[in-house]
Amino acid sequence: MNFSNSYVKLSDIFYEKIRPAPVRAPQLLLWNTSLAKQLMIPNQLEQDQDALAQVFSGNRILHGSEPIALAYAGHQFGHFVPQLGDGRAHLLGEVLDQSGQKFDIQLKGSGPTKFARGGDGRCAVGPAVREFIMSEAMNALGIPTSRSLAVVTTGESVFRDSTLPGAVVTRVASSHIRIGTFQFFAARGDHESLKVLSDFTIERHFPELREEGPNKYIGLLDNVIERQIQLVAEWMRVGFIHGVMNTDNTALSGETIDYGPCAMMGNFDPQTVYSSIDTNGRYAFGNQPKIAHWNIARFAECLLPLIGADTDKAIKQVEPLISEFPDRFNQIYVEKLGKKLGLTSFQQEDQKLLFSLLNRLKERNMDYTTSFDLLTKSLMSEAAASQAKNEFGDSFELWQQRLSEQQENSQKIYDLMRQHNPVVIPRNHHVEAAIQECEQHGKVTLAESFLNVLRSPYEELATTSQYQDPPEDGDKDYQTFCGT
Repeated sequence: MNFSNSYVKLSDIFYEKIRPAPVRAPQLLLWNTSLAKQLMIPNQLEQDQDALAQVFSGNRILHGSEPIALAYAGHQFGHFVPQLGDGRAHLLGEVLDQSGQKFDIQLKGSGPTKFARGGDGRCAVGPAVREFIMSEAMNALGIPTSRSLAVVTTGESVFRDSTLPGAVVTRVASSHIRIGTFQFFAARGDHESLKVLSDFTIERHFPELREEGPNKYIGLLDNVIERQIQLVAEWMRVGFIHGVMNTDNTALSGETIDYGPCAMMGNFDPQTVYSSIDTNGRYAFGNQPKIAHWNIARFAECLLPLIGADTDKAIKQVEPLISEFPDRFNQIYVEKLGKKLGLTSFQQEDQKLLFSLLNRLKERNMDYTTSFDLLTKSLMSEAAASQAKNEFGDSFELWQQRLSEQQENSQKIYDLMRQHNPVVIPRNHHVEAAIQECEQHGKVTLAESFLNVLRSPYEELATTSQYQDPPEDGDKDYQTFCGT
């Protein structure tokens, strides 16, 4: 692997240089073959499981890798913490994939750093497997996301509420620059480092802004807003709940990162919360657009010193972008909902139809994924159409009438809906079953079978039906945990 590390060229205030802490007996548990191919990992390394375990546990550092732990701050559940940072993660470096795109390679659970705040720096098998499964599912669903290359067990225990087997997960992301990274320097009044970070971010993710002079920081804000809108609207499209949308978990690349207490919504309810630590529902499914808006406002505050020396004038420049966020989000969101309903063009009055259907789902406690799948199938099946008419009532008739106005054939509408309505998602009870087998038996039979289906979420494979069933209790008492 041809490692480089452009982040190391920044001032050492941006990171701590530190090697991963060795583990006793690393063994490869899960490996992402398709991602390894994309990253051009050498065959001689990929074919040696012992070597993979050594490298992706952090025991062996490859040539060119310069492990660092990144500094950042963040608002956690609305409360600002001026120093967080990678307390249990090591950025090994960057590699170029087959298309020349640059990716970070990071180990998570690889030992404590100066940012650990008393933590052990380790990760249990369960959260590592969850990140692997969920990130692969999200990637297959077409949602911008970090991905997992490997899960390596450590042969050591970690101690949480109970004793658990330890693991290291390898995360691959376009970068690990977060809103919280900007907050780290803004909170210190370090405007020079803010400028360095902003220019680095522009070079990495928005190179088209390089020649725009002072306006490039306004452009940076606008581009980050667009990516966050697209990302969260995609979450809403498939029923994903991040669970901990802190500013330190908001990547400027517009990718989903930090799969801690995340989950998929079953029965449709905007107030759905599965995270054990989100006791007030701050990050409930329906609150995610508002939180994205709030997080973006915190990012804008960081950029003010770069936009202009006169703070009041700088505020006036960013205020329109911040105030437009809800309308920009709503436009993108309803367009994605419209495609879930087969609308090839969107009209303003379609919002009433969209939200009447969502209200029907909520009132009747209907499953989000299977309901939209049923509507999709109703275009090609009389039995499905009869069932959908019974389930959706008058809303079904209104939808059918709206489709007839488009003068599109059923096949074209069906294809559009199928592209936006998965037949399978990583349902929580199946995720937990796969995790349990890995934790208790060290086996990946369920995980690999599950992943095979999740990697084709819009197709009916021979085994897809095994993972489509909603939980018997409707996820009534289901909880996810942070893992730290």
